[in-house]
Amino acid sequence: MSAGGFFRLDRPLSLAEAAEIGGARLAAPVAEEGVVIIGVAALDRAHAGDLSFYDRPRYAAGLRLCRATACLLRARDLPALPPGVAALIASDPHAAMARIMAALFPEALRPQSLFASSGVSPGAVVHPSARLEPGVIVDPGAVIGPRAEIGAGSVIGPQAVIGPDVRIGRGCSIGAGASLLCALIGDRVIIHPGARLGQDGFGFVLSRQGHVKSPQIGRVIVQDDVEIGANTTIDRGATRDTIIGEGTKIDNLVQIGHNVVIGRGCVIVAQSGLAGSCEIGDFVALGGQSAIGGHLTIGEGARIAAKSGVTRDAPSMARLSGVPARPVRRHLRGELLLDRLARRDGEPPC
Repeated sequence: MSAGGFFRLDRPLSLAEAAEIGGARLAAPVAEEGVVIIGVAALDRAHAGDLSFYDRPRYAAGLRLCRATACLLRARDLPALPPGVAALIASDPHAAMARIMAALFPEALRPQSLFASSGVSPGAVVHPSARLEPGVIVDPGAVIGPRAEIGAGSVIGPQAVIGPDVRIGRGCSIGAGASLLCALIGDRVIIHPGARLGQDGFGFVLSRQGHVKSPQIGRVIVQDDVEIGANTTIDRGATRDTIIGEGTKIDNLVQIGHNVVIGRGCVIVAQSGLAGSCEIGDFVALGGQSAIGGHLTIGEGARIAAKSGVTRDAPSMARLSGVPARPVRRHLRGELLLDRLARRDGEPPC
């Protein structure tokens, strides 16, 4: 059985082309004609034809073992590069690597048709009143409901469900098994497999006589260039909209409650939870498994560390960690003091 890669090389890149795309420069002229990059690999696994990058001292051992054709690294790390490996000098090697990889393997940037099809597959179910612009691809098993609209260049994966009146912009990718209800989706949005958008939020009026379900009649609005990870859930609003701002990137397994408003350019890492009606400012970063309480406001540019529990409003540019979340320095001082109190006499720290 073949164990080849899953992504096809678009075309080989010369070292000069790779440097230009990545915003890097060749440390020295390359004598051999026809030296090209045809793949990428980790430092300690690379071989001829591969490109690697080095940006952290913890990978110094891998750099010493590198046998790649070329390596992206900072100028200060050049002396550690083994002979025979061409050096591409970049101020941010990781970012340069990402740009070059996008040129080498453009199909990996967003989910493609899993059936290698074009147009609407005979196995898809598209309501007669749905409107699809030219160039839309619909894989087998997908269901597109009445009055839905999908823009040119979008791909709807197998078993995806697009509900009634949903609008999807141009150049979007909707992964296999995703479901979109009560949603308006902008252009160039990526929604990975299994994501759920627009289901009703967890809205109940609690009482001793029983919990009364409160109808959720809002929408989910996803602006341009958003990416939503696999198995993430975004509830529709109750009496207002749930909004995901332009350019925001959401990881896998994130829960976003009803009426949440997320600003532009935010990053929300896996297993985070945002309770209903909280508001997240522009360019906020939430670490993995962080939790934001309901009806709270997180100011622009705030950073919330992984596993933090936010129980009160956070100002702009705040740096918070811990449970309950508090300024990082205060949290770390408290943890150090607690560790000292709990440690037995003479017991070394972990």
